[in-house]
Amino acid sequence: MMLWATWWIWIVAAIILGILEMLAPAFVLLGFAIGAGLVGAGLGLGVLTGFGLPALMAIFAIASLAGWIGLRLMFRIKGDKPKTFDYDIND
Repeated sequence: MMLWATWWIWIVAAIILGILEMLAPAFVLLGFAIGAGLVGAGLGLGVLTGFGLPALMAIFAIASLAGWIGLRLMFRIKGDKPKTFDYDIND
């Protein structure tokens, strides 16, 4: 069995990415942590066994994007718009 097809490697990667997210919070690494955790869970449950590295990386990318979008939707502030300035501070 190849190292990238081992479920616990993906779970360890998810934990490391989660810890790095706590050190530099920006909700970027947390999406990757969710993706790695989902791939690790899929491998651990036997759902993703038999997939090669390219397929696992594609599943990881899609799961990470879905996790990031889910976090953005869950934690966004309702009605929050970017701040714009209609005047110049030097005038």
